[in-house]
Amino acid sequence: MVKKLLGAAAMAAIALAMVPAQAAKMGMGCSGANLGKTESAIETMADGDGKWAAVKEMAAAQDSMLNNKWGACSEHLSKAMHDTMAK
Repeated sequence: MVKKLLGAAAMAAIALAMVPAQAAKMGMGCSGANLGKTESAIETMADGDGKWAAVKEMAAAQDSMLNNKWGACSEHLSKAMHDTMAK
């Protein structure tokens, strides 16, 4: 029984170690540099619904990053960047 628990714990540790590596391979990686680029693009946008949507996505991306939800962070960051291009 103890061996099964140790084996399960080892598998979980390996899976958690691989999550950031997988997130880095995604199209819009959740990194400080990408967050900064997107935030700069949002600042140059004219006030309006598009900017508000981008700000909300950026906040969600930052929250996901702080909670180690790399896939969600990448998704929100991608949506925020898309909103900046739809000026």
